[in-house]
Amino acid sequence: METIEQLKRQVESLQEQLRQQEKMATLGLLTAGIVHEIRNPLNFVINFSKLSGDLIKDLGEDLEANEDNIDNDDMDDIRDIMENLNENLQKIKEHGDRAVSIIQNILLYSRGKEDEFIPTDVCKLVKEYVWLSYHAMRANLKNFNITIEEDYEAALPLQPVVPQDLSRAVLNVMNNACYAVWEKAGQNIPDYKPTVSIKVVRKGKELLISITDNGTGMSDEVKQRLFETFFTTKPTGQGTGLGMYITRNIIEEKHHGRIEFDSEEGKFTAFSLIIPMKE
Repeated sequence: METIEQLKRQVESLQEQLRQQEKMATLGLLTAGIVHEIRNPLNFVINFSKLSGDLIKDLGEDLEANEDNIDNDDMDDIRDIMENLNENLQKIKEHGDRAVSIIQNILLYSRGKEDEFIPTDVCKLVKEYVWLSYHAMRANLKNFNITIEEDYEAALPLQPVVPQDLSRAVLNVMNNACYAVWEKAGQNIPDYKPTVSIKVVRKGKELLISITDNGTGMSDEVKQRLFETFFTTKPTGQGTGLGMYITRNIIEEKHHGRIEFDSEEGKFTAFSLIIPMKE
């Protein structure tokens, strides 16, 4: 009887997973369309910020040519305003370029062929998907707000990885970390500061992606069953029980690496995604 009940739960989980995959496929198509639509106005913002900067430069030259005809106080005010405008335009351009970079990376990772290894800036990939996870959690969890600490080793060479798979592994672990600190924050512990720490570094001939949170931690049972299919500690609708199973497959089977983790219930969880480096 117990076996039948287990099979029924597995079938229900599979059905839910199929529904989620259908949603994700539709969302992927929708996202690609939105990305293309956003990129055009972003390009206008960036180009017009550059054009405005050139106009301010021309204005400065005209002012210099007519400096004798303008009161000194007025000239100082104009220069202050021009300096502020230049700073604002630089910020517009900087954040516009940042948005374009995120869009291009999302398109790149989503368009990669299945199991195709592409030379990738892993630090950049991890950073993009850490923040995508953060913003997704903010949109879906009430009162979600955490501190993210980041440490990315400079000048790491491009690494051949399957970008859409590695990004999925990062998302799975980051989503779990975010959920753990959010859940603990709901316990109203005095002076608790929900924090997730990210590190990407070279360790000998291996690349280490570390995601550590100070959330609810894992019990001994959860540690033992962590990579089981359909095992989840989240409420119905919050998890399918396949995230860590898929993550292990991505890291160990596809990238020939390994996953290490440590956790203490009520205190922290630390995951390390380790893959061999190739020059």
